[in-house]
Amino acid sequence: MGEPIIELRQLTKKYGEFTAVDKLTLTIERGEIFGLLGPNGAGKSTTILMMLGLAEPTMGIVKVCGVDPTRHPLLVKRKVGYLPDDVGFYEDRSGLDNLIYSAMLNRIPREEARERALRLLERVGLADAANKKTGAYSRGMRQRLGLADVLIKRPEMIVLDEPTLGIDPEGVRELLQLIRSLSRDEGITVLLSSHHLHQVQQICDRVGLFVKGKLIAVGDIPTLSRELFEEELIVVEAVVRSASERLSSKLGGVDGVLRVQKETGGEWRIGCSRDVSAELARAIVEDGAALQRLSIREYGLDEIYHRYFEGGESR
Repeated sequence: MGEPIIELRQLTKKYGEFTAVDKLTLTIERGEIFGLLGPNGAGKSTTILMMLGLAEPTMGIVKVCGVDPTRHPLLVKRKVGYLPDDVGFYEDRSGLDNLIYSAMLNRIPREEARERALRLLERVGLADAANKKTGAYSRGMRQRLGLADVLIKRPEMIVLDEPTLGIDPEGVRELLQLIRSLSRDEGITVLLSSHHLHQVQQICDRVGLFVKGKLIAVGDIPTLSRELFEEELIVVEAVVRSASERLSSKLGGVDGVLRVQKETGGEWRIGCSRDVSAELARAIVEDGAALQRLSIREYGLDEIYHRYFEGGESR
């Protein structure tokens, strides 16, 4: 285990009779990219507000960078950068001016602020738009500028709340690459809150699945996959014509095959503990059947998410 940068124990937030966050216990290590995943209204944003000292817990313990944000919110704000889903800038000022202003609010001298701002604009791909008014920036450009804005004070970690909302697919790809690159190059911890499964899977080291205020699962994708699907980590899908009655038992006899399921229309689904697609293809051909298609599918975050959310409870 590495050094924890976020420690939450039995963290709870209630609004009257409604429980927004229910006894959340979670540790995030320094340098991780952690994805907080769940539908809208699951409690992700409320959890973030408590970590930033912007909402007071009903009960429980929260520490961020070793600091209790309830007691020392300003100290946490100096250590943590926060990028909300909609970033606000002075639209009649340039991107460079906005960054310099943010830096000076963080007590960084003007000359140093300008140097940092120019360096970050280059880093996030906005050097050519440095002197352009932010009112003319696209949504993707604003999010890139937002990243530069949270990094200007050199935080220990950054919190990104739905950072790709409203950005086109190419802009999403570039922003996610930038987040991963910044984390790896600068050693910054990233907490990414999102309901977009594919985006979270692309860059996160671990994920936490959130539903109805509860954290129901935590881990990396291979670990969660093993917990849910036991040893069946790969599914081979095949379309076979003119198969004999013996084919099912032949496929089931291949080492590494755990389950053989014949579907309608000549389709077969074969659950495996490892990639045995070559052996399966050979068995089908030796059976005298016509193999028309064979593909491999590993269980990803989409399958994990929906399997957990079928019951909506921790397993």
